[in-house]
Amino acid sequence: MGYEDLFPPMDTKWHGNASKRFASPFVDNPHDRIDVDSIILSNAAVACGYTIRDFYEHPDLGIACVAHASEMYDLLPVTHWFFSLPWVTELGLKLVYKETLPPIPTGPIYSDPEDVDKIHVPDKETIVKSWTMTQFNTCYDYVAKHLPSTLVPISYGFDLVGAAAELVGVENFIMWTFTEPEAANKLCKKYVDTAVVGAEAMADKFGSSMLTVGSVLANNDIFSDEGVEEYSVKNMYYYVSNCFKRGAGPQVFYHLCGNHETDYKLFKDGLMWSPFTVMHIGYKGRNAFPSALLKETFEDKATCMGSVDTKLMIDPNPMRVYNDAKDQLLAGRDSKKGYILGTCCETPPYTIPGNMRALVKAARDFGTFGTW
Repeated sequence: MGYEDLFPPMDTKWHGNASKRFASPFVDNPHDRIDVDSIILSNAAVACGYTIRDFYEHPDLGIACVAHASEMYDLLPVTHWFFSLPWVTELGLKLVYKETLPPIPTGPIYSDPEDVDKIHVPDKETIVKSWTMTQFNTCYDYVAKHLPSTLVPISYGFDLVGAAAELVGVENFIMWTFTEPEAANKLCKKYVDTAVVGAEAMADKFGSSMLTVGSVLANNDIFSDEGVEEYSVKNMYYYVSNCFKRGAGPQVFYHLCGNHETDYKLFKDGLMWSPFTVMHIGYKGRNAFPSALLKETFEDKATCMGSVDTKLMIDPNPMRVYNDAKDQLLAGRDSKKGYILGTCCETPPYTIPGNMRALVKAARDFGTFGTW
């Protein structure tokens, strides 16, 4: 029995309506209501009776669960599957599966600045046969065969700084940014170049794949504004512009995870933009990044994705989720290039279903087009 036999057929009426809603910000044709993208990953597997490890170890099962959960909660009409460290195995890191976590590295493989010169960026032929590409092939081949209407292949340079740092150890890398900045920059460039080759390989197989790229380790809890600009903003621009040149894009999802209290302003003029761009910022200090500020800064550049604090999704208080979502919606729903409601980062695996319903209900109650 294949995984497709585990789930009932998708409701085509739901999917058609959700597809029009999903396209609204990019075609300037408001439909239904503000969309909700709670960045659902392993929570989809848990909601379907599987484990966090099942989601990552079996990408085809994982993405099938995402499709089912998306319809169940009335989220996006497209499927996605990813983990936080794509393309690092191609540079020598070993990843291991855990019961309650995404795949994690067994440890750094380099320790000295001069070791960076030993890192070889794989060519496309190598990437096509690589472990990371195999994972994406597994899930998107499954979708193409069994859920073709939900297929939006995505290439990830998820955390260009944090993934590079894993090669030498995060603490070591942070020290290098003070003592060995040339090596730190070179290390990031090696990872970014590898991720670009990965995006090209994805585009070759699946067509112009969407790009998701983030600034996770590089945030104001770790780096100054100058550090975020040097290690994250510049590399994100380099990544996206080079992916575009190689056939990936033009849709881009920028995810600024963690605290971007003051560095957020650097991304406005520092990134590559397309008409199909979404800007998402997690936190300003300890609070969810305010949609009013997100709109003020980025509405001329991109669709704005406002958020409810991720921690609330495991707090047994659906009304708090509803009220916070309401506040974000009222502040951002009239953004020039459209607005999406989400959570500050990935939906926690054990998100309370009542909280997910509260998030979507707020979008229905305060994000219906024609009521403001």
